[in-house]
Amino acid sequence: MGKLWGGRFRAATDKLMERFNASLSFDRRLYKADIRGSQAYARALVHAGVLSEAECRQIIAGLDQVLNEFATDTFVFAPGDEDIHTAVERRLGELIGPVSGKLHTGRSRNDQVATDTRLYLLDEIATLQEELTEVQGAIVTQAEAHLDVVMPGYTHLQPAQPVLFSHWLMSYFWMLQRDRERLEGVRRRTAVLPLGASALAGNAFPVDCKALARELGFTTVAQNSIDAVSDRDFVVEFLFWAALLQTHLSRLTEDLILWSNPSLGFVEIDERYATGSSIMPQKRNPDSLELLRGKCGRLDGHVVSLLTVLKGLPSSYDKDLQEDKEPLFDAIDTLHMALPVAAGVIATLRVKGEKMAAALDDGMLATELADYLVLKGIPFRQSHHIVGQAVRRAEESGYTLRTMPLEVYREIDPRFGPDLYQALDVRRAINRRRVPCGTAPQAVKRQIARARELLTTAPTRP
Repeated sequence: MGKLWGGRFRAATDKLMERFNASLSFDRRLYKADIRGSQAYARALVHAGVLSEAECRQIIAGLDQVLNEFATDTFVFAPGDEDIHTAVERRLGELIGPVSGKLHTGRSRNDQVATDTRLYLLDEIATLQEELTEVQGAIVTQAEAHLDVVMPGYTHLQPAQPVLFSHWLMSYFWMLQRDRERLEGVRRRTAVLPLGASALAGNAFPVDCKALARELGFTTVAQNSIDAVSDRDFVVEFLFWAALLQTHLSRLTEDLILWSNPSLGFVEIDERYATGSSIMPQKRNPDSLELLRGKCGRLDGHVVSLLTVLKGLPSSYDKDLQEDKEPLFDAIDTLHMALPVAAGVIATLRVKGEKMAAALDDGMLATELADYLVLKGIPFRQSHHIVGQAVRRAEESGYTLRTMPLEVYREIDPRFGPDLYQALDVRRAINRRRVPCGTAPQAVKRQIARARELLTTAPTRP
């Protein structure tokens, strides 16, 4: 079989150009989407008066045979196959003969590849939604299991205020929930059918694009054929989504890497997600976490790569758009590993509450002391300054806030009374923060209950 576009050419394509032009090495994974779209298009051609029912059945049966060859790993690619579309059409012609040539009537590889990519991505989004939900579920389960464990809270990586471990962990649930919601937005904007746009001007045959959309699981059809064949916004948006999700996973893993260091020892990474050293027998390295952190650079690069491809393109289809596939496929493959690994690390995490409690110090209760003065009628800005003086006096005198004598407090400000020591209590500090987003146990329980509700809300599938 000659090239699909070879009629006006006399010279053979240069061999290096053949390799440079071909995309089969990476777009072969689109075979299911390509065959599914072609079968739907064959049925549409019947209604458009291009194919007879018998010809349509012959084409669909032939495509089923091609699909089976892919499924059983018996499909043989030919040297002239430029891409998955060429390969499928070439094989269909070998199986059913000249009638296969009618399938491409009114259709271009421009709208065909756009359709295939969207179909493929919609299927992958459904799987990624499930994998992301697994990570969120692992977070909620661990938060419930360690609801009352107290740990130091940090800002600027400096000790700040006491918080519940469950509250810290749930902060990542909400990051991932935003990712989950964003992915649903990506899904909606991916579910737009470009088939019918043809090369750029639209299909000259009366195919029913709305019926095609319904059959293939799209929610709407493209409104402009020129835009339809060149629109890769959905790929860029997915790549951005993937990069932001990986950023959230990276932040989580950075915390866990710090917490798992023996000098803190707040958590312990299960051996199934750790590795050793080739020279130091004692090492227990959190390589799973470091790789999750490291994948950020890879996914960030994919966004920049495709944006750079798109930024100078003229309207309609250009072959540059072939460069969308490899970053898209790699991002999907990366997340299909990263999300289950993240879920496994969290689910098997061992929480060391006693180490967290030992890391608490009186300095984290300074805000409680400032609030104590506020309740005595002192403006917060003034109480903040007074407590700052008390903290400095304690540091210089070798005291903690709880061991510094009352007379020393009174030298700083006579409004300090014996009841100040009641304010210097970790549990009291935590329990006072009952606002909906706070770290008090009842507030965290409400967070967890809301999270459970969200996890039972199934995302929309294509």
